[in-house]
Amino acid sequence: MSGFAEVESTWAARLGDLRNVVRQHLVRAQLREHLDGVHSVLDVGCGQGTQAVELAADGREVVGVDPSTELLALAGQAAQARDCSLATLQGTIDDLGRLLRARTFDLVCAHGLLMYLPDAAAAVRQLADRVSPRGLLSLTVRNGDALAYRPGIRGDWQAAIQAFDADTYTNELGAQARAHRLEDVLGWCRELGLTVEAWYGVRVFTDGVDPETPPDESTLALCLKAEREAGRRDPYRRLASPIHVVARAPR
Repeated sequence: MSGFAEVESTWAARLGDLRNVVRQHLVRAQLREHLDGVHSVLDVGCGQGTQAVELAADGREVVGVDPSTELLALAGQAAQARDCSLATLQGTIDDLGRLLRARTFDLVCAHGLLMYLPDAAAAVRQLADRVSPRGLLSLTVRNGDALAYRPGIRGDWQAAIQAFDADTYTNELGAQARAHRLEDVLGWCRELGLTVEAWYGVRVFTDGVDPETPPDESTLALCLKAEREAGRRDPYRRLASPIHVVARAPR
């Protein structure tokens, strides 16, 4: 299965497109509802650091981990531009023990990571080990219950039919990845003793647009408002491309 590293340059080139702007805005807005008492943050698979920098700019101690030196460099530049401190470490989720020893954090994030890993449930266990007592775990996964939605609204009927019972897909970057259902993620959390505080949909109305579509600045604020509402309401959030789950660790 081809992973993210093979399409990293395409990813970086599309950071300013509408779909990415909507996704990053929604994850940030959703996460902000749960940040009381969060002082330290670990962002695993932080990439170019969009969420990590926002959290650091609010005065939190943030560590970003990613295997890509190029994306970590972008994260460092973004932090410098915002005049905030962001610690970055090169490595994967399997390197956390070496990089961090036994350190834990008030908030651990893995956004856009689990779909590229061979065993997402095992990865969630690794991430949960880094959460302090009563801390938070924030995860996004590709919504396996809605894989047919994007090709369907685009009128790609054959792809929609094939997606109904699939758990893998080729994403817009051209990489093969895995999808997971909401019940999968809720089950992983239950098994680890985590209490799910909320789950959200990320990108409903704009998921079908061409991946290189730029934001329309004249309507972007209204677009984001509509997407925020869709991401927190049934039945709309169940059609979102990613699902965002926020869970709390026990004492």
